[in-house]
Amino acid sequence: MDRLLRRGWLALSGWAALACTALPGPDLLRLAVTAAFLVVCPGLALVRLVHPFTLRRGLPLDTLERAVLSVALSLALTALVAEAFYLARAFTVARATAALAVLTTLLVLVAAVLDRERMRRPGPRPAEPPGEKAAPDGRLRRVAGLGSAGLLALTTACGGSSAMPIGLSAPRSTASVDLSVPTAPGPWKKVFEDDFLGSRLDRADWATCYDWNDDGCTNAGNHELEWYLPSQVKVADGEAQLVAERRRTVGSDGKVYPWTSGMITTGRDSWDAPPRHTFTYGYFAAALRVPDEDTMFPAFWLLPEARKVPPELDVAEFISDARSVQMTVHWAEPDGSDTHQADRYGPVDFPAGFHVFAVDWEPTSLTWYVDGVERFRVTEPQKIPNVPMEILINLAVGYPVPPPADVDTATFKVDWVRVWQRPS
Repeated sequence: MDRLLRRGWLALSGWAALACTALPGPDLLRLAVTAAFLVVCPGLALVRLVHPFTLRRGLPLDTLERAVLSVALSLALTALVAEAFYLARAFTVARATAALAVLTTLLVLVAAVLDRERMRRPGPRPAEPPGEKAAPDGRLRRVAGLGSAGLLALTTACGGSSAMPIGLSAPRSTASVDLSVPTAPGPWKKVFEDDFLGSRLDRADWATCYDWNDDGCTNAGNHELEWYLPSQVKVADGEAQLVAERRRTVGSDGKVYPWTSGMITTGRDSWDAPPRHTFTYGYFAAALRVPDEDTMFPAFWLLPEARKVPPELDVAEFISDARSVQMTVHWAEPDGSDTHQADRYGPVDFPAGFHVFAVDWEPTSLTWYVDGVERFRVTEPQKIPNVPMEILINLAVGYPVPPPADVDTATFKVDWVRVWQRPS
């Protein structure tokens, strides 16, 4: 009975951790339960599966040795599963936890079946060999050896940066820098700034739709589900808030949109109006807090004043994944076709707070920064725009997939937006 209970809690531990990732509650509690499972349980299930075989070979493991090996193997298995999802550009904590919960349950079930088969066989069951316990020095050497083997498995699982495919950035440590000024070397002159300190949007700086605004707008090219309206842009508490809501809205094009949302741009109020602010080259930065819902599409980007696309600069896009940011440049090939180059950085818990996303657009290079650290760089001349561009920040819905039925609202927060250029 005792053995059955031990197997039961081990098999259920992963599902408890998975439930914690989905339930509301303090972030610290969810983190503690999920981390305890990831650090201990998958490896413990594997150790319990193989321990009878080590006994048969006269290699028993004591409690400390099993604990060290369990943690090391858990870390290695967690790294392998996380990297597999990450390389497939499908990583979320919930998915990785679910996969490890399934693996842990299967290991427990296999161990139970093998144990039952061993109990049915005649003859003595495997037991620890008689004799004196290992000397302390020998025991410590075994524990150290097991730990080293586990760490070797972990580093092999992680594989280093060479295991990452082109177009995907591995996280690197963030230096302590002043994010309110350009990270790229100067000199710089600030030419645009909005800290959203008032109670309403400064309409001298911002429009709330694309250039084809007609009592609202949408991006039909992406088959998006939202209709942008000025009422979905709010300014309060020193930030702009772009609010998406599941609310049926009839657009001026006669179509019914299941969502309404907000956007801001330094472009035009309508097709024939002049743009508010355009920029050719410079350092563009914004402090943003993306919504927690993975199925939204918040973005910070630049489009040409001339409305001929490409080129296009995507400073930060979160395409159905709030914990992985995509950085992209679009350009036209000689035949006019649109092509692009992109990179991703993550996973990072971006919804937990504000993060600064920036691009340094120079005549000879494009360099993207996340929280002051370079994450992506392009230097090929044909890929670099050389035309005036407008800033856009928007919260799109329905690209590439619609939100699930239990998601009815999301908010994209903007703390500040700034642009610097080289002094003439």
